[in-house]
Amino acid sequence: MSNENNTEKMEDDVLNNIEEQEGTSTDSVDNEKGVDLEKSEELSPEEQLKEDLAKEKDKFLRLFAEFENYKRRTSKERMDLFKTAGQEVIVSLLPVIDDFDRALKEISKAEDQELFKGVELISNKFKETLKNKGLLEVEVKQGDAFDAEIHDAITQIPAPSKKLKGKIVDVVEKGFKLGDKIIRHPKVVVGN
Repeated sequence: MSNENNTEKMEDDVLNNIEEQEGTSTDSVDNEKGVDLEKSEELSPEEQLKEDLAKEKDKFLRLFAEFENYKRRTSKERMDLFKTAGQEVIVSLLPVIDDFDRALKEISKAEDQELFKGVELISNKFKETLKNKGLLEVEVKQGDAFDAEIHDAITQIPAPSKKLKGKIVDVVEKGFKLGDKIIRHPKVVVGN
């Protein structure tokens, strides 16, 4: 109790000193500190309850909105996680697609057409399965305009014709997209 009295006395002394220095009354100092203090004294119990209810309702609405944002964000993160988890597996299978293409190219030179058809069926089934998971080939052919956002130029050579100057001369490695995102850029040779 004596500590509280001492604290109150010190506050009064400070207020009196401020009042003497600035020529203001303690009422104006109290007014600056706590306008809400006067309001709470003037309000009836019903009005006070209504005000408290409005504050709590505002808190609830803010909390609810924050929770909705949290749900939306975690849902999006979960979907992104599923996409990237599948992306790692699909990226690791891209060299297998390249190997199938090289094998088909070499087997087509041989006379055994049954072997070619068998490997081609397996290759098509494999590609179709990956396509169902969202993998798409980035279409690039000779004569297309070079776009640094899409293509990866591994070298530049003198253009064989004026039409191919600044355009793609050869595709060294296919590119692939998973959904809308390019997961492997096509490697191309550009004519200059």
